[in-house]
Amino acid sequence: MSSLGPLELIVLITVAKLGDDAYGLGVRRAVSEHAGRDYSVGAIYTTLQRLEEKKLLTSRETEPLPIRGGRSRRQFKITAAGRRAIEDARLRTATLWQGFNPAPPSRPA
Repeated sequence: MSSLGPLELIVLITVAKLGDDAYGLGVRRAVSEHAGRDYSVGAIYTTLQRLEEKKLLTSRETEPLPIRGGRSRRQFKITAAGRRAIEDARLRTATLWQGFNPAPPSRPA
């Protein structure tokens, strides 16, 4: 399996957390809030598309919604492979941190 970039991992985890509310703009809002920066719609949709191409997400069009002027939403759902990718990333990160003891800040003499 190919590795995930930082934004891909954040988006994948966000889709998993949002469940049935994982649609493009909702994912963008949650990712931007978590990251503390405003991601463009294009950056999020490109990342969602990449994750779908990697078979880590699936998507479907919802029924048309009156609140959206009769337009549908694209709803995303994490796959079993996506869940494994999150777990693999979590384990790699945990392993990386094992044995790390940051030195206390040095004090001026």
